[in-house]
Amino acid sequence: MSTSQRADPLIGRLVDGRYRVRARIARGGMATVYVATDLRLERRVALKVMHGHLSDDTVFQSRFIQEARAAARLADPHVVNVFDQGQDSDMAYLVMEYLPGITLRDLLKEQRRLSIPQTITIMDAILSGLAAAHRAGIVHRDVKPENVLLAEDGRIKIGDFGLARATTANTASGQQLLGTIAYLAPELVTRGSADARSDIYALGIMLYEMLTGEQPYKGEQPMQIAYQHATDSVPRPSVKNPGVPEPLDELVLWATERSPDARPVDAEEMLRRLRDIERELGVAPQVARTLAVGTAIDDEAFDSGELTKAIPAALTGPTPVSADADNASSLRRRARRRAAKGGWLFTIVILLAALAGGIGWWFGSGPGSLVAVPSVTGLTFEEAEAALIAQTLVAEPAEEYSLDVEPGRVIRTEPGGGERLEQDSVVRVILSLGPQPHEVGALAGMGLDEVTAALQQVKVGIADPAYVFTDSADGTVVSASVERPAGGEPVDCSGGCTVYEGDTASLLVSRGPVPDVSGLKPDDAVRALESVGLAVSGDRPTETSEDVAKGNVIRIAERDGGGDWRPGDTVTLVVSDGPPLFRVPDVTGQNRDQAKRALADAGFTADYLPTWDLFPNGSTRVEAQNPAAGSMVVRGTKVSLRFNVSG
Repeated sequence: MSTSQRADPLIGRLVDGRYRVRARIARGGMATVYVATDLRLERRVALKVMHGHLSDDTVFQSRFIQEARAAARLADPHVVNVFDQGQDSDMAYLVMEYLPGITLRDLLKEQRRLSIPQTITIMDAILSGLAAAHRAGIVHRDVKPENVLLAEDGRIKIGDFGLARATTANTASGQQLLGTIAYLAPELVTRGSADARSDIYALGIMLYEMLTGEQPYKGEQPMQIAYQHATDSVPRPSVKNPGVPEPLDELVLWATERSPDARPVDAEEMLRRLRDIERELGVAPQVARTLAVGTAIDDEAFDSGELTKAIPAALTGPTPVSADADNASSLRRRARRRAAKGGWLFTIVILLAALAGGIGWWFGSGPGSLVAVPSVTGLTFEEAEAALIAQTLVAEPAEEYSLDVEPGRVIRTEPGGGERLEQDSVVRVILSLGPQPHEVGALAGMGLDEVTAALQQVKVGIADPAYVFTDSADGTVVSASVERPAGGEPVDCSGGCTVYEGDTASLLVSRGPVPDVSGLKPDDAVRALESVGLAVSGDRPTETSEDVAKGNVIRIAERDGGGDWRPGDTVTLVVSDGPPLFRVPDVTGQNRDQAKRALADAGFTADYLPTWDLFPNGSTRVEAQNPAAGSMVVRGTKVSLRFNVSG
């Protein structure tokens, strides 16, 4: 027994006066599993003990008991039996069937990916067990390879029904998701709610893993994987393992649809489809007599001996040929070769005689009396005509547009160069008109994709677009110009123009308006501007502003040289220094109305006890003011006045 085993206080304890704990066999996030002896029935059992922080939760306990009872009612050979549930002091426990063997996770670690017969055998068993659960209204919620048990005697069972369902309250309320993140259905990630179709999704992920040896989604953080579940579609397993049959590809895609409505409604429907696939592929689930720890089952194990799958002789390679040849046959072959050699000599003599006669005919009245059309490609018509006349042929001009041959030069002849004609035959000489012209309408205001398609249709090339920030929608062409291959000034095509095939268009495209950063904090403004490709200067000039709080951005400074901003430009933020300050006038010694008027003219408000309005204005004098005269304060500030009665 290991040191950690000896340190476990439960080892050797008698639980509830009945179960003697022998050894710890597994530890998870919510429970530890021990092998124990049921002293009453004298049998080994698996004792799952809830961790203390969950045992203290009365809501968890009540739901755990309720769902453990439901799981115990499941009667299926592919579900781990639940024998008992109870509470011993502060410890909640579950008594289950003990199955010595390995988990599907252990098998995957050892083999990486499974064979098709293995996969079908395990999936058939898991679906059978889950179908029984779904019929009973139980959702597993934690389907994963760790919960699939492969017993030494060949039985395949799925466990942890009660535990998974008992955590429904926590899962649905948005607290820690208790299922392994790699197998969580999108609806569990986005809404925290699940039903039988969530188990189906987990089965689809597990089927993908069995067929390919890896999970479809990977990430350094659990939330990265969860995000992929919610936004991506599981790829076909055959992309990773070309040996996966298409029906199993389709089964994985069906089970892992992001929308629950698009998946099988429950395990029974998925099992029916798997059974159809088994018949299509001619592969039946195998009941292996042993799946011992460390034993890896491959295709040969499923296809040999006791599993009634014989390997066809054709797959073992060609039958070797005997080294002893038939001597009589060899002699006959040598005799045939000698006879053939004499026949060939006679034939060659006959052919030479025929050739001599043919040469006389060729140059007399046969094709040898014809003349060859000279190659005149690239020449002017005059040059081509002279070459044809020299061969006693007649040139006839014709024209067509060409991207490759400059105007006035020969594109080709009909018949082509090298062909033989009778003397004085007519040869059509096709001359280039240069690139074909096309009329295009106004391009400014169209979307980039529309303009690209229109120009490609008339064989006009498109340079990489330049981008600019404007009030037009993102992707709108602001202006367009066309350059000829020979050079020269570009032609403005914004409002429409004539283009020639082979021209190159330059497009200026809107990136939409520059983000409005007025009123934002500088850091937020920098992020907004950098997100659209603008750089931000470290300079922060300030201005006073009555509308923007001090420290926030008032605006972007004008672009050097004017014009519209372009991605990559550096902008400067003008930051508010707060509202402008004004000097408080000196109103001491003035009467009430004089002081009020002077303050109002300066943009301030007089503040004093209302009782002073009962006194005649001439009898009031300002004795003191606050803020003091000459103070620089914000316009609209109230200036407190203290009066006295003048003589």
